[in-house]
Amino acid sequence: MTLFNLKYPIFQAPTGSIAVPELCAAVSAAGGLGAMALTWANPEEAARQIRQVLERTKNPFQVNFALAFPPISLEAALEAGAPVVTFSWGDPRPHLSKVRAVGAKFGIQVTTGEGARRALQYQPDFLICQGVEAGGHVQATQSLWQVLTEVVLAADKVPVIAAGGIGDGDGIGKALNAGATGAMLGTRFVATIESGAHPEYKRKLLESSVTQTALTVCFDGNWPYAAQRVLRNPTLEAWEAAGCPPKGQRPGEGEVVGLSANGEAIYRYEDTAPRVGFTGDALDMCCYAGTSVSFVNDLPSATDLVPRLWAETQNYLDRQSRN
Repeated sequence: MTLFNLKYPIFQAPTGSIAVPELCAAVSAAGGLGAMALTWANPEEAARQIRQVLERTKNPFQVNFALAFPPISLEAALEAGAPVVTFSWGDPRPHLSKVRAVGAKFGIQVTTGEGARRALQYQPDFLICQGVEAGGHVQATQSLWQVLTEVVLAADKVPVIAAGGIGDGDGIGKALNAGATGAMLGTRFVATIESGAHPEYKRKLLESSVTQTALTVCFDGNWPYAAQRVLRNPTLEAWEAAGCPPKGQRPGEGEVVGLSANGEAIYRYEDTAPRVGFTGDALDMCCYAGTSVSFVNDLPSATDLVPRLWAETQNYLDRQSRN
């Protein structure tokens, strides 16, 4: 919390295009650490989004790059004033000199103790320990609660942020008791007023439970071999019923299931999440959701949600201290 001047040890996950500047800024302004994913943003778009956040809050926030793809907008993001950068899905070494040159802080996502020890070579400011419970593209192969203690021990004095399946104060408190310095929540912040998710997507999150999520490679998009945790939907059900056939043999492949706000076609099996302004069959698209969807039962403002989550966390920690 001192490192980032946070009021609460609550981190928002960079949930792709759903993590819009309005959401990122609201979380940071409320005392947590907001986030945006800039992997696929062009340099001009990345700089514009960062300026939008800086206009709304003076508090720090993070931008994420999945290194399975070239971080084409990293330099532009740093020049625009991104204060914190996180890397996942790849080797950050070629990019760290750019981050350090402007004095930005950086974190690396890991999923095992060995991964944490390897990441420490690069002297990160913090680590993110992801568990397989996470929504979106899942780098992990084990439960957060299987690996968190190992990662914390390996990290020594480097802060560790727990991520995957955390959606309420009890989960945050459990992570803190396990040695994490903070907790990262994704699905819970997708279901907020400021989120860029399509209204039907948000509604479905409110209605769903953990049994309605699936870890799959169905929605491969342009990112093969990257598993996703999503809500079960007709696209996934039809693919599974057909025996999970490979690309080129999937039922309904090539069908347009919707249009973006700019009129671009969204095809079945793409990994594009339905956003505000999309038209078509939103719930046939890739609706990311972690196991924490069970804790999503309302649609608050992120401004109100952050302190509410911390109040829940304090209640959990108080209960644990009395037991």
